[in-house]
Amino acid sequence: MKKYFVTGLLIWVPLGITIWVLHLLIGTLDQSLLLLPPHYRPRYWLGVDVPGLGVILTLLIIFLTGLFTANIIGQRLIRFAEGLLGRIPVVKSIYNSVKQVSDTVFSGSGDAFRKVLLVRYPHPQAWSLAFQTAVPPEVQEKLGPDEVAVFIPTTPSPVNGFYFFVKKSETMEVDVSVDQALKYIISMGVATPSERATIMNYPGD
Repeated sequence: MKKYFVTGLLIWVPLGITIWVLHLLIGTLDQSLLLLPPHYRPRYWLGVDVPGLGVILTLLIIFLTGLFTANIIGQRLIRFAEGLLGRIPVVKSIYNSVKQVSDTVFSGSGDAFRKVLLVRYPHPQAWSLAFQTAVPPEVQEKLGPDEVAVFIPTTPSPVNGFYFFVKKSETMEVDVSVDQALKYIISMGVATPSERATIMNYPGD
């Protein structure tokens, strides 16, 4: 009896969570339909909401935004808008920080989140997965070139975590991708590949 119940849970739990995440994601993206005038929305001419149309609209807006900003006029307008945001206290700090993170993650430039490391955390006898990120120049000047900045995400929500500085010699580089490391963290180590990750360098090498 217990065996069959556990087997059923193993089928329905991941399926249910997947459906819940997709429902949340689609429901959020469908909010873009509110940008349309009421008489252009699907509910007006169909009488019901059609899940997913907002996703299509969102992707279309993102694509057209990229297409528009690819030319000189679009780039000038973006710089003008960013200049206005840069003059607003608090908004400037939030926007610039988020923009720097998104530029790094989506453009593939820079060293941030390009290496997966093992660091001693939360105590000297334990190791935690971390991502190497950028060291502010002011901090680098004080600590020296041997320090690296790391971000340790929490489980199962990797958007939260800890950001601090450690000596490079006290870290180990792991030969796995950032996506794979995030999978380890989100699944709390349950989702592992068939091949073992290899350590690139050891402390003191």
